[in-house]
Amino acid sequence: MNLCNETKSIPISKTMIWQAYKQVRANKGGAGIDDMCINIFDANLSKNLYKLWNRMASGSYFPPPVKEVEIPKKDGKVRKLGIPTISDRIGQMVIKNYLEPRLEQEFSENSFGYRPGRNAHQALQQVRENCWKTNWVIDMDIKGFFDNIDHNKLMLAIEKHVPENWVKLYIKRWLECPVLTKDGTLTLKNGTGTPQGGVISPLLANLFLHYGLDKWLENQDSLLRFTRYADDVIVNCTSQKHAERTLAQIKNRMQNIGLELHPIKTKIVYCKDSRRKVKYPNVKFDFLGYSFQPRTSKSKKTGGLFLGFDCAISIVSKKSIADKLGELKVHRMSHNSIVGIAKTLNPMIRGWINYYGKFRPSMLHTVFNLLNNRLVKWARKRYKRYKNSIKRAYKWYREIQKQFPNLFYHWKRGYIN
Repeated sequence: MNLCNETKSIPISKTMIWQAYKQVRANKGGAGIDDMCINIFDANLSKNLYKLWNRMASGSYFPPPVKEVEIPKKDGKVRKLGIPTISDRIGQMVIKNYLEPRLEQEFSENSFGYRPGRNAHQALQQVRENCWKTNWVIDMDIKGFFDNIDHNKLMLAIEKHVPENWVKLYIKRWLECPVLTKDGTLTLKNGTGTPQGGVISPLLANLFLHYGLDKWLENQDSLLRFTRYADDVIVNCTSQKHAERTLAQIKNRMQNIGLELHPIKTKIVYCKDSRRKVKYPNVKFDFLGYSFQPRTSKSKKTGGLFLGFDCAISIVSKKSIADKLGELKVHRMSHNSIVGIAKTLNPMIRGWINYYGKFRPSMLHTVFNLLNNRLVKWARKRYKRYKNSIKRAYKWYREIQKQFPNLFYHWKRGYIN
């Protein structure tokens, strides 16, 4: 794409479009309502990018409807995502890149989700430390957060930091953009919601909760500690009464900004350990795929065991990995050798270990024992000499593991049996 700029009414340069395109391409993602994937978009790249720049720089760009897709959730329900077209994702990325550095200067140190230089592991570590220091937790679940963001309240926050009318124009158009549902119905927005799946949605959501929750919590009570990752929030309190009072105040606050806490998923939890003797029904909560609960720990000073309160991969996350392995049908893979299976599975295995192995990695052994057993099952189906002898099949497996200890990423990291 020719990067020399022409005079336009809006200061969006071709360089900004090009940079946004490279980011969208790297993020991959599916096609929108036009069914144009990135490869088709690239086939006529210069024309597509020039057309987008020309319209955005002149103020005549209107986003097409967002394509609704359903993603299965761990609880068996579905999460509805809105997938913009490739071109629209590039447009959103342009505005996100323009605004993000400015808004980053405002955001709370207790917010970690969808922010440059911040990640889920940092959020988990902060929750761990807060739970060691305080005895009580409010595990918050905001009901349908992305679907219920109030446009007027969000635009008030935008007004506070964005004087440029052209930026506000495009944000408003994206907020009002209709959704094309699975059954082909075009659904108009009713002053609420920003689609999960949109490039700019996480930034707008963070801004909404920055004023709707973060600053309010920080000004509300100096004794509170909290950690937020997008719409997942953990609030640490000093006592049961403190937690009950704070939860009532948060419920009122949510109501004031047009949101609601999930009545079942939101709960108060006691961080029980060997020092904390209160009897309370809830002593466990899940956050970002990890379960926080009483766990046997080893003292760094004495080497002895004690009951601590810490996190490890959750049962739900373990089941999700097991379900994925079942879906892949490892034992029925048609590869000619186990090397081919390793090449297929290693990217996934690396991702699971890098994320879920950050804290208490030993808790992953049960998951990878399941995978190792399926590899033995594959050998029994693939090689006739092992079909009727599970003992010989396991002997083969142990020999392969000994000869090629780095073949599978989990073997390399010590998950063997």
